[in-house]
Amino acid sequence: MRSIITFCVLLLFWVLLSGQLDLWHLSWGVICTATVTYLSRDLLFKGQLDLREKGREAWRFLKYLPWLLGQIFKANLHVARLALHPRMGELIDPHIIRFRTKLKKDLSLVTFANSITLTPGTITVLIDGDRLYVHAIDRPSAEALPGEMERRVAEVYGEQ
Repeated sequence: MRSIITFCVLLLFWVLLSGQLDLWHLSWGVICTATVTYLSRDLLFKGQLDLREKGREAWRFLKYLPWLLGQIFKANLHVARLALHPRMGELIDPHIIRFRTKLKKDLSLVTFANSITLTPGTITVLIDGDRLYVHAIDRPSAEALPGEMERRVAEVYGEQ
């Protein structure tokens, strides 16, 4: 049952992203989706499968996306300002920070790490248990972590 639901979710995602409904693209979508489903069948659904809770989780994730897109937009402006500033060499202060996260679920950690990496100026380098190592382009980018993003991801996956 888990594999079928995972396959359906991934195939829907494939169709939405490709926008192609011809036989060629749908065939490749089915092949790729089946492969990914086989390789990662327990990533989306671990333990007891509660469809109602997964539905609420998906809804909370969809509500999280606009906030994340806003953060990505603001971070793009910040990085552009750094890159175009006449004193760019003084403002850019790259370093790697390490911090503990309160997130426990694998999907929560992956979502958090990917959200950090999607935000310009920061890249998640390593997840080691409950520690994250993040490269930040400057001190303000580093000081914002884990912060609001971790709280919102915890809310999505019920880890408040």
